[in-house]
Amino acid sequence: MSIIDIENLRYDYVRAAEEGNVTVSAIRGIDLSVEPGSFTAVIGRNGSGKSTLAKNLNGLLLPTEGVVRVDGWDTRDDEHIWDVRQAAGMVFQNPDNQLVASIVEDDVAFGPENLGVEPEEIREIVDQSLTAVNMYEFREKSPHFLSGGQKQRVAIASVIAMKPKCIIFDEPTAMLDPQGRKEIMKIIEHLHEQGTTIVLITHFMDEAVRADRIVIMNDGDVLMDGTPEEVFSEPAKIRSVDLDVPMAVELADRLRDQGVKVPKNVITQEDLVDFICQFK
Repeated sequence: MSIIDIENLRYDYVRAAEEGNVTVSAIRGIDLSVEPGSFTAVIGRNGSGKSTLAKNLNGLLLPTEGVVRVDGWDTRDDEHIWDVRQAAGMVFQNPDNQLVASIVEDDVAFGPENLGVEPEEIREIVDQSLTAVNMYEFREKSPHFLSGGQKQRVAIASVIAMKPKCIIFDEPTAMLDPQGRKEIMKIIEHLHEQGTTIVLITHFMDEAVRADRIVIMNDGDVLMDGTPEEVFSEPAKIRSVDLDVPMAVELADRLRDQGVKVPKNVITQEDLVDFICQFK
């Protein structure tokens, strides 16, 4: 059974214009399934519908048409919306929009407290969640004195504390410096290794290439869907929708143009280094 099932999802929003309100289709009837324990990256240029898709995956937005089911629950079922959001936690681009308390450990405890978890268990959950993101030593600090990357790690700990089966990351590194991005990706990969289902919305190709599966969206539709090797074997198609490809893919493509037989599965810097080193 899939953790997320999407059937003919369409999402429209209304935009004000001089001539009156205009209906715009952000998602145009897509079908997708996300398997338990998988790591799916969703990429696309601005306006492609990827963030709208993310918000539909845990009921922040509800379909205009079609159905989204999370762990078997229909996101349109008000009676089970908290079951949906506990099964599929969400981390946003800006951590300041997700932090609610003046002390780090209180922020992480907020979710379990609202679920009625016993105080003794909450203490253990908070400590484990902060340790998982390397923020335990900051547990008594105010989030306002933390860096952007540290705030994002606290936001992730707050979601981990809810013990979700799936975590949806909506461009979590977009506002971070390279070191902060690296730290967040390390946490995401570790969560995946522990069995958490990951859906990562990103515009960084070096992040997407780490996933098991890549979905490329364009104008509200799914343009490509496959393994990183399958998707990045068609760099021209990716560039046709104003997206870049990973640097390793770009270099491998240039080598092929010069007659070098570079395998299609060379998609990361490590792959490319290993390929070149065999000619020593």
